[in-house]
Amino acid sequence: MTKENTAVPKVFYTQPDGTERVVEAEAGDSVMQAAVRNGVPGILAQCGGSLSCATCHVFLDERHADDFPPVSEDEDDMLDVAATDREDNSRLSCQLVLTEGQEVHVTIPETQL
Repeated sequence: MTKENTAVPKVFYTQPDGTERVVEAEAGDSVMQAAVRNGVPGILAQCGGSLSCATCHVFLDERHADDFPPVSEDEDDMLDVAATDREDNSRLSCQLVLTEGQEVHVTIPETQL
């Protein structure tokens, strides 16, 4: 692996059935942007539409909780209208912005598929 490739952020998406898919992203992408670009099922870029936050919700692996800013008031409100009941580790994938070399593990809620 070249040094250049080690700086590429990676997102590990776990589907409700346990299937995991790993995609490479670009620094500055959100978890949602990486999913949409790579055709990961369960996450769509539908901001502001009737689907709104119903297709952006993910469960962030607890080991990454400190890698991102806390849930903002706006994100908190949007999580309340997501299709899946929220949990302590619920986040909107559009709010999880990746940095160089970062690896992030998320699980996609079953109701989004």
